[in-house]
Amino acid sequence: MSTFPTSSVQEARAALSARLRELRLDAGISGKELARRCGWSVAKSSRIENSVTAPADADIRAWCAACDADGQAADLIAANRQADSMYLHWKRLQRTGMKQLAETSAKLYERTRLFRVYASHVMPGYLQTPGYATALMRTIAGFRGTPDDVADAVKVRMRRARVIHEGDHRFATLIEESVLNHRVGDQDVMAGQLGNLLAAMTLPSMSLGIIPAAASREGIMWPLEQFTVFDDARVHVELLAAKVTVTAPGELDIYLRAFARLADMAVYGADARALVVKAIDGLTA
Repeated sequence: MSTFPTSSVQEARAALSARLRELRLDAGISGKELARRCGWSVAKSSRIENSVTAPADADIRAWCAACDADGQAADLIAANRQADSMYLHWKRLQRTGMKQLAETSAKLYERTRLFRVYASHVMPGYLQTPGYATALMRTIAGFRGTPDDVADAVKVRMRRARVIHEGDHRFATLIEESVLNHRVGDQDVMAGQLGNLLAAMTLPSMSLGIIPAAASREGIMWPLEQFTVFDDARVHVELLAAKVTVTAPGELDIYLRAFARLADMAVYGADARALVVKAIDGLTA
């Protein structure tokens, strides 16, 4: 999996840097003079102006003051924070544990009508059993060193998962076959999780496809990072170090096109069930 931010984040940073540069040019001062007025190095001004270093709120206030543009500081700080929210490290998101993070996404799940989910390494959250979610979260908490509120976080995730049974929601779900065979928890946990997957296939709101390990990768030659598309309006991408939020139309289109190609590679119905049953049989092999 890539650990780099997507172009949406880079574009947001570049747009902010361009606005700061325009303020300096409109003020008729050089980078050197700006640095003198702000009380920092010329190199720092250059790094901010060229999107190498993200400015802090105080940096933006100082920049605007140096350019006699204090009235623009609030808008620029808001833009800077929005760029920050596009690429959030898991360590920051989970600094108080996992429960709060699960709760913050609950409203998004409630208002979303169409979910498109591509799962390349673990089961989608709304299809996880309590046992699977507990084993997964305990592993994540241990790896990232976050506070252990796994039991409470699992309860929140299970409440959030009610959207597959309640309300006017539709789910297009694609799962790589390797996810079926990746052990999360013990044999009983995996058996329960795979059984739950079979049950989910019968839900009227659910279209569930499995991408066979032997599927031709022509067009998309590799498993992608796990992602969720919410109503064609935003994408959450799960990287090893961070969660990336994509809202730029051009990049949304990339994920939608990728999802369509992956959907063509998947099998459905009896063929998909056969792959899940094969994975269940493999638990005792």
